[in-house]
Amino acid sequence: MANKINKPGLNDDVYAPMLSPWRAKAKISLVFFIILFFLWYSSRTTGVDFGDLIMGFTNMGQIIDKLFPINMDVLGPAFDRLIETIHMAIIASTFSTIIVIPVSLLAANNITQNWFIYNATRLIMNILRTIPDVVLAVIFVGIFGTGPIGGIVALFIFSLGILAKLISETVEAIDMQPIEAMRASGANTIQSIAYGVMPQVAPQFTSFALYVFEINIRASVVIGLVGAGGIGQLLMSQFSFNNYGAVMTIILVIFVVVVIIEYISTKIREAII
Repeated sequence: MANKINKPGLNDDVYAPMLSPWRAKAKISLVFFIILFFLWYSSRTTGVDFGDLIMGFTNMGQIIDKLFPINMDVLGPAFDRLIETIHMAIIASTFSTIIVIPVSLLAANNITQNWFIYNATRLIMNILRTIPDVVLAVIFVGIFGTGPIGGIVALFIFSLGILAKLISETVEAIDMQPIEAMRASGANTIQSIAYGVMPQVAPQFTSFALYVFEINIRASVVIGLVGAGGIGQLLMSQFSFNNYGAVMTIILVIFVVVVIIEYISTKIREAII
């Protein structure tokens, strides 16, 4: 006859969690009411009236009536500006991907041993990442004037801040044993990075670069609204002239192209990773 296994009771098992359903419910209820209070307080402070918000949706039919029928005459200029938008994203993404390689290595604490260089690089990248892309576009449009140049510079800085964070964290998570073995056998810093670091982060690096390219496609549309070139600038001009049919045409073109680019990029990332 098999020996009966005596399982420890709840009081005897030191690893058993302290189960208390009423305490769990009380905590959930407390969190819910705290969130509800902050929602009410924020709405009162900002003067948001949910009744006005609901009434505003009744105007949706009027807006839809203005957007249709679409104006196909703007299709040619829309495609020209769309090509310009894609070129802006390609240029910004390419240069940011190149520059981020040394920057991300300087921002990784397992590669950069100098405390000052590491913290200074992280601080600069954190500052760049906190500035919205639209604000960057406004600044560089003021410097370079309206057109794609200011938009490209804004997208470059915006992309650099995102990539530096993602890739530096990836570098910090790599296995250091191959690099230490290479250093012990006489490899210099460049050799250890080229043959010890890059092979480990290459798939994630490519995935992040494609991800940032997707972001730049969408961001280039937004920054075009402030005069930074691309199809966003055309969208803003048509909206200012109340040409809502042309606005809807441009929106549909942007939607189709963004969906196609995201689908292709997703498939490439899946194949790489």
